[in-house]
Amino acid sequence: MGRASLALLFNRCSNVFFFLLLRSAVNLSYYNGHPQRTHFERCLKRLKQEVLRMGTLVEESCRLSHQALFNQNLDAVSKITEINRQVDHYYRQIELDFATLMTLQSPVAQDLRLVSAFMQLIDLERIGYYAKDLAKIAVRLFSYPPHPIMKEAAAMSHHAQIMLGTSLVALVELDSNAGQQVKRLDDTVDDTYEKLYQTLACQRNVQEVIEPFLLLALVIRHLERMADHSTNIAQRVSYIVTG
Repeated sequence: MGRASLALLFNRCSNVFFFLLLRSAVNLSYYNGHPQRTHFERCLKRLKQEVLRMGTLVEESCRLSHQALFNQNLDAVSKITEINRQVDHYYRQIELDFATLMTLQSPVAQDLRLVSAFMQLIDLERIGYYAKDLAKIAVRLFSYPPHPIMKEAAAMSHHAQIMLGTSLVALVELDSNAGQQVKRLDDTVDDTYEKLYQTLACQRNVQEVIEPFLLLALVIRHLERMADHSTNIAQRVSYIVTG
């Protein structure tokens, strides 16, 4: 088989491999009527599964941080520490596997779009970090009475969780339109953040204890950043789909 034929075969297969990575269904590529399951395809599928497992763990971290903050659930704080260790493990392993794949398999130009798909690892890792930090902040807030802004902060947390879930589904389903839905929610979170920040900044009758106000400022800032990272994921999916 000549170079031109080999290049044509690889390009055809790479299109299928890219499709498989970003879809849940397990399909087979065919050449001359026979299934061709290559090492490259298996590696891509494994990486996709690892990214989604990491995303699921980050979702759980966000749920637990919400319980810790707004339900004063101390058990959630202890659970989130273990989950964060698992997230870190997936982060390091996926980075290593992806670097190895890109180096040894010599993907063609179209496959390099996968770089965008896996760049979201840093976004997932950061969301997990913020969730862990929110749980720590929750413990420090336990000794203070609830502040009136907590209701709206809880709404920010709910929106951030919805945005993360929507972004992960968009990755699996190759839904480029999900970016618009996530962006609308991000605008809502940003508006709420500005409102609550101004409320805290203009707080009257603050006596000697300022710690709870500083902690609450961190809470709403973390939630706003979590929403931003989810938006990054959704927008990257749109790029993967549309080019």
